[in-house]
Amino acid sequence: MKILIINGPNLNMLGAREKEIYGEQTLADMNAEIAEFCAANGMETVFYQSNIEGELVGAVQSVISRFGADGIVLNAGAYTHYSHAIGDALACVKVPKVEVHISNVHARENFRHLSVLADNCNGVICGFGADSYKLACLAIKHILQRCAK
Repeated sequence: MKILIINGPNLNMLGAREKEIYGEQTLADMNAEIAEFCAANGMETVFYQSNIEGELVGAVQSVISRFGADGIVLNAGAYTHYSHAIGDALACVKVPKVEVHISNVHARENFRHLSVLADNCNGVICGFGADSYKLACLAIKHILQRCAK
């Protein structure tokens, strides 16, 4: 089982940006931690990051054809709050999808409380740092195993 983990704008700046919110871990460090966790739990991971909305749409649309993945974990960053294009792409693909956030977006600015992506995802996990991604991967594994029965 392979999970595509997509990170959106500014997540490439982890470790340097707003350390009081996002911590000191870099995206590469976080990806390595997630990959190790997933491997130990019978999942393979593939990672994708872009600051460009259209590239994120393309990654979602090609979850199977390009990445060969069975599910998507998506942290769309600020696009979460207004990218109907990414939301529409999520609606197009028939794999389990979980929206994640490193911080607890509901404890932050009001504009972060709205997700235009959540309606097209199986669930949303936020506030647990890199563990948000791990929990999302476990959720996708559970969904896929339940569907296989």
